[in-house]
Formats: sequence, C-alpha cells, structure tokens
Amino acid sequence: MASAAEQLARNLNFSTFSKAKALQQRIWFTLGALLVYRLGTFIPVPGIDPDAFAATFEQSQQGIIGMFNMFSGGAVQRMAIFALNLIPYITASIVVQVIATASPRLEAMKKEGEAGRRKMNQYTRYLAVVFCAVQAYGIAIGLEASQGVVLHPGWMFRFTTVITLVGGTMFLMWLGEQITSRGVGNGISLIIFAGIVANLPTTLVQTMELSRTGALPAAAGIFILVLAIVVIAGIVFFERAQRRLLIQYPKRQVGNKMFQGDTSHLPLKLNTSGVIPVIFGSSLLLLPATIASFAAQGNAPVWLQTVTAMLGRGQPLYLTLFAVFIIFFSFFYTAIVFNPQETADNLKRSGGFIPGVRPGERTAAHIDYVLTRITVVGALYLTVVALIPEIIHNQLAVSQFIGGTSLLIMVTVTLDTVSQIQSHLIAQQYEGLVKKSRLGGGGKRR
Repeated sequence: MASAAEQLARNLNFSTFSKAKALQQRIWFTLGALLVYRLGTFIPVPGIDPDAFAATFEQSQQGIIGMFNMFSGGAVQRMAIFALNLIPYITASIVVQVIATASPRLEAMKKEGEAGRRKMNQYTRYLAVVFCAVQAYGIAIGLEASQGVVLHPGWMFRFTTVITLVGGTMFLMWLGEQITSRGVGNGISLIIFAGIVANLPTTLVQTMELSRTGALPAAAGIFILVLAIVVIAGIVFFERAQRRLLIQYPKRQVGNKMFQGDTSHLPLKLNTSGVIPVIFGSSLLLLPATIASFAAQGNAPVWLQTVTAMLGRGQPLYLTLFAVFIIFFSFFYTAIVFNPQETADNLKRSGGFIPGVRPGERTAAHIDYVLTRITVVGALYLTVVALIPEIIHNQLAVSQFIGGTSLLIMVTVTLDTVSQIQSHLIAQQYEGLVKKSRLGGGGKRR
C-alpha cells in the first residue's frame, strides 16, 4: 500500500501551489538572490582593460580556464568581482571535512549538534578566506604579466584585486546560506547551477555556428545531441535508483488488543553523495590549474608551463586525477552523511529488524556491506558521466555545455530543487488536512 506521503504527492496540483504562500515567498526570494548573483558577474574588477583581457581570455578559454568560466557564469571572461565564484569555499569545505575525520577534537565538535556545526562552518569560512586570498593574488600577478591588461600595475592593483575578489566570494557564501535558509534548494549548488544555465544560450549559438561553418561536422553535431539526451536520461535514472532493505516490526500488544507486525523499507540511494564528488573534484583541479594557467602567460618557469599543459582539460593526467577524486569523494561523503551504526541503533530502539540479520552490530555490518556495494556502482556512474563527455569534448573541441560535469550539476540540482518544492507542497496539504480533521472532530463533539 502507498504511504500517506505518496498519496498526498499524487494529489498535488496547481491549486495546492497557489495556496502555498510561504513556498511562493521562498521561490521569489531564491529568484531574487540568483538575479543579484547574475548582476555581480557583470561588474569588472577595477584597474583592468576589459578589451585587452577579452583578447587574452580568447587564447585560453578552451582549456581549464574555460571550465572555470563555466562554473562562474561567465564572470572569468569579464574578470568580474565574482570571478572566483564559490570554488575557494568548496575547497575549504573539503579540507575541513578531511581533517575532521583525523582530528578527535573536530570529530567531537561535529557531534555537538547545531553549536558544533556553526563552529565547523566558521572554521570553513576562515580557511576559505585564506584560499581565496592566495588564489586572488595569483590571478593579480597573472594579469600583470599579460601585456596591456592592467592599467597601473603595482602593489595597489594587487591589493585592490585581492580585496575585491575575496569580498565577492564572501558575499556569494553569505548569499548561498541565505538561499538555503530562506529560499528553496541548496544555495551553493543553485549558484553554480545558475552560472551554468546562464551560459547555455551562448554555448548553443557557438555550437550552431561551428556546424554552420563546417568546423563541426553535421554527424558530430547529431551525435553530441543524442549523447546529451542519453546522459541526461542516465543521470535521472541513477539519481532516483534505490536499494530498499526490508524492515520488519514485531507484533505488539496494546491493552487487550494485539496489533499485527508492520513492514517498511530502508531506502539506500545508489548515489548517496549526489553531485558533491564532481564539484569537489572539479574544485581541487581548478585551484592549482587556474593559478598555473594565469602565471604561465608570463615568464613562468618551464616546470610550471609543463604542469599547466598536463592539467589541461581532456589531458590524461587531468582525466586520471578527476576520476580518482570522484571515486574518493563518493565514498568519503557517503561515510559522512550516512552512519550505518547509528541507523542500526535507531532500528533496534524502535523494535525494527532486517529479516535474517541480528539487531545491533550485525545489522550495522549488513547495512555497511550493502551501502559499500551500491556506492561502488554510484561512483562508477559519476565517473563515466563526468569523463566520457570530457574526452569527446577534447576530440571535437565543442562547447562547455555538453560536458558531463555541467549536465550532471544541472540535472541533479533540478531534481533536488523540485523534490524540495514538492516536500513543501506536501507539508502544506498535510497541514490543511489536519486542520479539516480538527474542525470536523470539534463539530461532532458539539
């Protein structure tokens, strides 16, 4: 039989949405915040010549800088105040979470509830400022090394650039937190999603222009379109795939009545970590590669130029590191968000058990065994989706949009946001049913 939540979900319609005033306010707030973000991607960093920088960017946009520009919504192309986007913050989150697994103090802090979470977030912000300042300084040096880009080179320009870019990233961090708490969806993911979607029209026009001029054969264009559809369908399938463990509850007696034992399911998502491994992996590759790419435009040492070439998009080292990062963070993030021992303890306290498995440690081991197996499949799925289009991109030199990373982020964030909107609507409808039930009960008593 369908659960109450599933029955409510089937009854959702436009009338339900029109009555959900609180949800409408959340959606309008989210759209307004994303509009502010988009406006910021058009405000340039002071002290540079936009035309000279545009010419410099054209020479390197097909490499790792082009991918960075995709995540920033075109802010890198215009060297805007949001050029660093949220990459330093995401990198800091990775470092803090990795350190927390090895530090007993931070591990204990994570278990302190809301207070511990706030402390961890504060440490993440401090580290993000450090990463952002280092990356911004490297960009300032790289801009000065480019001929004619900086109007007045010197320490004042470097200081101004660092302050501007750090301030831009800090503002985006705050904006993302506001979207998460007062809007709909995950604010950090939505900001990255908005940047990718904003480049979609330009990317499609560039792809059509390549086909028109013959630079991209018609057969290759059709293949890319079919591949994109297949990848999107695959993402939807795997993101909704679950492994359901049967949970059984024993018979219970209340007074003189004996109630039949109930059954339920423990859903384990095939991809528990979502799009996080891909974003984390991309961030770790973008942090050193961006600084190296800007610095390599000047009189950079030979070893730095070699590293820049090896970390170029589609290169073997880039693909290998990307795959390793995705697989590692798939297991790492799954271990963070899902604790088999805690789940087993909760089942034992509620009287539930997995048929054929003893409660307690055996149940925890069984859940961990199943979770590990499905995480292997989920990690391989993420790796294939992220890398196969990257290889094709390198061979055909087509636009950024068809990359598996961008498609994965777009589809996953869309599914997550729609799911949250549906949850708000279900809660709204459930509250309405409860009110009607109370009013009806009160009428009978009278």
